[in-house]
Amino acid sequence: MAAFLLAPRRFILPTFFAYHDMYWTLELASYLEDAPWPATKDELIDYSIRSGAPMEVVENLQALEDDGQPYESIEEVWPDYPTKEDFMFNEDEY
Repeated sequence: MAAFLLAPRRFILPTFFAYHDMYWTLELASYLEDAPWPATKDELIDYSIRSGAPMEVVENLQALEDDGQPYESIEEVWPDYPTKEDFMFNEDEY
């Protein structure tokens, strides 16, 4: 029994991949509402860091494709970003 306890143990460590799945929520996207649009990927990352956005926002921006072209709005960063038309709210009633 003592030989078993002294035998070297091998641990299998999980492998982490550099690929990062982006996920956006309304709260995370709200940190980019006042960003200086249009903006490049690097400008958005810089803005999110300077404005104190959570690291999830920065990580999502780092995962974006960088073709050198500026993003015109939050809808280009997060295509599913809800707009006013997505809500069933009739402003004329109030």
